[in-house]
Amino acid sequence: MSASSPQDAARETKLSLPNTWHAESADAMGSMGMFLAGLVLVSRNRYLAWPVALLALSSVMNQHPLRTKEGGSTPWATLMTAVLALIVSHAAMFTFTNPVTGAIKFSS
Repeated sequence: MSASSPQDAARETKLSLPNTWHAESADAMGSMGMFLAGLVLVSRNRYLAWPVALLALSSVMNQHPLRTKEGGSTPWATLMTAVLALIVSHAAMFTFTNPVTGAIKFSS
């Protein structure tokens, strides 16, 4: 092969990885997960709470600790907020209410 060929074995170099990888912008999926978890907390939408919990779990499983900046929102905070939103949105199912008035019954 000629010296200018990219397939020349003499031009090979050893692979070197960087010491740390920094993300210059915030994680879009984490920010969206936190926003949706807050939306579930405000609206108490039970059907939206499950996808938000799965999105938060996905962000925890796909986190890259070496790429995060100091002081950024962690996927664990998003997961905790999503679990709290899941509990709050389903808590209304376990209260004892009067079917006619909708008021909570405090005694029988």
